[in-house]
Parts: sequence; structure tokens; C-alpha cells
Amino acid sequence: MDYEHFIGTVKEKSGISDDQEAHRATCQTLHTLAQRISPGEAEDLAQQLPERLRDCMTPEAPLESFHVDEFIRRIEEYLGADHSTAEREARAVLAALYAAVGPGEFSDMRAQLPQDFHQLLDEAAAEAPPTPSLEEIPFTGTMTYDEFVRKVAERAELDREEAMRAAAAVLQVLGMRITAGEVEDLLPMLPAELREALVRGRKRGDRALPMGLERFLEEVKKREKVLPGQVLPRGEVVTHTRAVLTVLREAIGEKEWHDVAAQLPGEYRLLWKDAQVQ
Repeated sequence: MDYEHFIGTVKEKSGISDDQEAHRATCQTLHTLAQRISPGEAEDLAQQLPERLRDCMTPEAPLESFHVDEFIRRIEEYLGADHSTAEREARAVLAALYAAVGPGEFSDMRAQLPQDFHQLLDEAAAEAPPTPSLEEIPFTGTMTYDEFVRKVAERAELDREEAMRAAAAVLQVLGMRITAGEVEDLLPMLPAELREALVRGRKRGDRALPMGLERFLEEVKKREKVLPGQVLPRGEVVTHTRAVLTVLREAIGEKEWHDVAAQLPGEYRLLWKDAQVQ
């Protein structure tokens, strides 16, 4: 979302008519929010904001603990507005934030806030402009679907159909294992044909589903369909999973791969190193 769209959303949802006033309300709301969530989460949100708003997510003090009434009071005091106006404008900013960062990252932020914030956040999400479909998300990656599948097929010695099934199975389980926010980060980097599998895994909930390496491989095995009565050997599941993750790493680049790998237990590293999985 660009700056004009973000501020336009705030103006529409809050009733503010002046661009500068909308910017002021936006920056103060984001700044107050950044004081209440972890620096890492604030940075994740800031990276998805228009450049002119990123500095607003920089807190001036260490992480604080306060409830929603204090959140609104601080905005009210800064803007010189009454309580209902400050709450309406904060909700409008949060609605624009939801549209800008997507439901996954918004949910990661929500998880760091106390229960009494949830009504305000739910109302903001309900007011947010529609999020784009998976096909409408602009593709920022470098690897096409055909190239992704071809590379998986070559690494795992599979035909095209088998490689397609392996890619879908591994990405779906990966979507279960990483946070919704990380899924949102990956979507633009993947061709549209691969996004559905990742999102399908995320539908189990907004939080990452804890699972060790063996559980991960079992989940992949369940989803990688084979002929009726045929059981896919564990060694083949490992080979297919390793191939898909290796190609994924190439497709998204080292920086984003580091973010993915950081969410996985140490034992998973056997899947992208030369070591053998016993």
C-alpha cells in the first residue's frame, strides 16, 4: 500500500478531511502502538508501511505495558481531541494498517497485546479495505512456477506431476509450522500457483503449530498423494522435502530464508544441509 492510499483510508474511515491532520493522527497512533509491542514486531510492521510512515513505528522508550484505555488516552492527549474522536481516528489507522500488512502480520501484532485491545482491533479489521486475492498480490520474486517445479524434479529425481505434488505438500506443512506473518512475507516472493498451498497450511490458525522434524515429515507424507495402497518410504519423503526447501531457499533469497529458518527447530537444519537424516 502506498502512502496516498494509506492516508486516504485513514481519512475515509475517520472523517478527517485534511491530509496533514490524517498524517498526524496516523503517525501518533503508530508511534503509540510501537511503544506497546516488541521492537522486532514493530520493525516487521514498519517494513511493510509506506516509507514516509516507517519512522512513526520507532518507539522513544523501551517496551511499555499498558492497556487499551491508556493507548487511546495517549493519542487523545497528543492530538488534543476528545476520547471518542481519538478512538475513531486510532481505529481508522489500525484499519489502514490491517490493509497494509495483511491479516497474518496483524495477527502477530495482536498476539502481543492484552485482551482489552481485541475489540478495537476486531473493529478495525472489519472496517479495513478488502485484501487482494492471492492472484492479485504483486509478484516480487525471480523464479517462475515452471522453474520451481523443474528444479524440484531435478533434485528429487521426480517427474513433473510428482514434483508438483511434493512442492504443494511441503509448502502446506511449512505454512502450518511458521507464523502467519511469515507466510504473508513469503507470498509475494512465490508464483501464484504455489501460494495456495502455503495459505492452506496457515488456515489451521494464526500461530505456528509446534512440531518436530519427525512430525513435519509425517505431515508431508500424508499430503503427498501416491497410488492407493502405496506407502511413500520415509527416505523419499526426506528427499522430496529437502528438494523443495532447497529450491524455496533459492527462490526467496538468503535474507528471507534466514527469517524462515529462524522459526524452525535446530533439527530441521538436516533438511537443508548435506548431513544425512537418520
